Formats: sequence, C-alpha cells, structure tokens
Amino acid sequence: MIRRMADKLGHHLPHRADDLNSPTSSSDFLSQSSYGHHKRVYGSEMEAVEEEPRFMPRPQPLAPVRPRGVYRLDDFLIQRTLGTGSFGRVHLVRSKHNMRFYAIKVLNKERVVKMKQVEHTNNEQRMLECVQHAFIINLWGYFQDSANLYMVMDFVPGGELFTLLRRSNRFPDPVAKFYAAEVGLALNYLHGLGIIYRDLKPENVLLNADGHIKVADFGFAKAVDTTTWTLCGTPDYLAPEVIGQQRYNKSVDWYALGILIYEMLFGLPPYHMTETNHLILYDRIQAGPSKIAFPPAAFSEAAKDLIMKLMEGDPSKRYGNMRHGANDVFAHPWFREVDWEKLEKREITAPYLPRIAGEGDASAFDRYPEEDATSGYGVIGPDLSGHLFPDFNYTAEQ
Repeated sequence: MIRRMADKLGHHLPHRADDLNSPTSSSDFLSQSSYGHHKRVYGSEMEAVEEEPRFMPRPQPLAPVRPRGVYRLDDFLIQRTLGTGSFGRVHLVRSKHNMRFYAIKVLNKERVVKMKQVEHTNNEQRMLECVQHAFIINLWGYFQDSANLYMVMDFVPGGELFTLLRRSNRFPDPVAKFYAAEVGLALNYLHGLGIIYRDLKPENVLLNADGHIKVADFGFAKAVDTTTWTLCGTPDYLAPEVIGQQRYNKSVDWYALGILIYEMLFGLPPYHMTETNHLILYDRIQAGPSKIAFPPAAFSEAAKDLIMKLMEGDPSKRYGNMRHGANDVFAHPWFREVDWEKLEKREITAPYLPRIAGEGDASAFDRYPEEDATSGYGVIGPDLSGHLFPDFNYTAEQ
C-alpha cells in the first residue's frame, strides 16, 4: 500500500484535536496518508434488522477538525523512504521541534497533473483534514513548493494489514472479525460526515504499534450528498454498480467490507484471478456472488451470511444501505460477541502486536534506494500548476 499511497499516501498519536503532539510549525507552536500503492492494479476515479440507533450516522458539517499550522520541509529530518509510487514517495521523518516521527507523502505536481489526479489529490487533503477518528490516519499539515506537494501524516509503524495477511495466509475467524469490526466503525464514521471512502483493501489498512488499525490513503475519498458515478478503486473490490457506471452511494464501501472479510478469511478476494483480465473479472462481479466458493474450513455460516448480505448486487437490499444503516451490519450474528463501545475506545487487546523496537522503527516496511531521493525537494523555480492546489501553502517565495 505504501507504493500505492505515494501514487494517490503511521507512530500512534492521541486523537484529540487539541493535543500538543502535532509537528510544531516553523512559525509558532501551533497545535495542530496510508502510505501508498503496490501489489494490485487500480482504476481511475469513477443504504436489515432494527437495532439500537447508536450506529446511525448523524449528518455533521464537513469542516477542519484541527487548527491549521504552517509547515516547512526544513521543520523535519528525513530518515528514510517508506514507499514509492507513480507520483512520488512517502518518507519517514522526524520533527525538529517535538522530536516525534511522522510520514510525509511527497507528490510530484507535474505527474499529478499529467495523470489527471488533481481532483483526487485535493480531495484527499480536504477529506483528511475534516476527520478525527481512532481508526483513521491523521493529517497534521500540508504545503507545497514549486515542484512538489507535501502531506504530513501519522507514522503507523506496524505496516499494512496486507503484509500480515500474506504472511499468515489467512486469518482465523476471531482475527478477521476484529479487523472487520474496526474498519466498519471507521466507515460508519466517514458516512456520517457524508464521505464515501471508495478504496477499501488490506493494503490501505495500517497497523498501529498497539495493533489497532488506521485506515489510510484517501485519494479516492469524496464528500457526496446523495450519489456519484465516477469509476475508481481497486478492481477486485469494485461493487457491480460501479462497474456498470451507474450512480452509486456509500453502500459501495459496505460491499467492499464484504470483499475484505472474505479475503481475510480465505486469503484471496472472492473473484481473484491468477492472470489479470479485468473484463472477465468485471463480468464475474456483475454476475454476483452466488457461485463463490465458501470452504467450511474458512467460513462459518454466520460469516458466509454476512458476506453475502454485504455483497448483495442490489444496493437497495445491501446491508449497511437499508433503513437501519450500519445497525444491520453491527447487529449481525457474526459480530454477536463484539463489545462495540470497548472496541471503539480501543479497550480490547488486538490479536497481533507488531514487533516494534522503538519509536521510529520502520522495519515493517520495505527498503528503497535513497540516492537522490530528495534532490528535487524545496527547489525554487517556475510553477505552472501551483494554482491547481489552492489549499497547499507555499513554503518559499516563488
């Protein structure tokens, strides 16, 4: 995901907006992305049982949740590369002011414009500055120079859920349930803000030092009042209405949760193909899950039932998208033993604790060549595209 995040972008920080753990800006002590892309091919951009109402998203105004600081590249010491992608890199950095570790996603503006990702890039910044949740990565600051865009985010040291899943082959039922429940809470929070995430997959779920998740990479996230229609996301995780280029709503995220649960329990997505052929893959997705195999060794009847309800081809009948919203998902028998209040407060011990040697330990991430990796950062020169990213402050006179 690191490589994919740099195409589109964790150390555990407190979740209060008034914490003093943000990277102090160069101008004042101001209280105040996933990392990237790899392993799979991605596209371009493209509402059950009545239960307690606590899971029904309450519409809230979309507004920044942290004071906006002014940051410069020289506020940080670059330690190493965490990932690379089509648009740039993600670096592990250390603040010169509070000595904490962060991840900085660096995007080359020329490449972003050339590949028509301006809207996605601006969406990522605007969505992340408006969210504050235990299971979602924090954006602490953002700025630009004549060549690059910079986004300062949490450093999440445990790496990607994808890596843990591939190392484990597949997860036991309780482990998959733990991660699915935390992802579900994150999605429900986003939907309550009117945000569709649109890129759920194990590569975009990071593991914090305490083993709890951080959903990252908001390059495809979008604030939507009702529906949208843009084709975007990961092929294996696309809902049939997205493939059919129909208007869709937040239910595509619940569909993707069904795919994620299947992949965690089985080791591969339900429509996985050894050879990439998107036309055949899309035909299978649109045909529906009726012919998907559910080996008893991997899937309990409750897990199978929830997956089928989340992968329902008719969005009006899909769990998470009916009258009671996420209540249908969280009240499903597969989640029966989950204490949602304790989980949301991170009071339940995670099933896997990353092996972290100390602060700044990035051993969970691959190594990348570092020669000349930062040579184009902070350069002053002509800029023909800076106006396309109006919310990114300039850090040097042009």
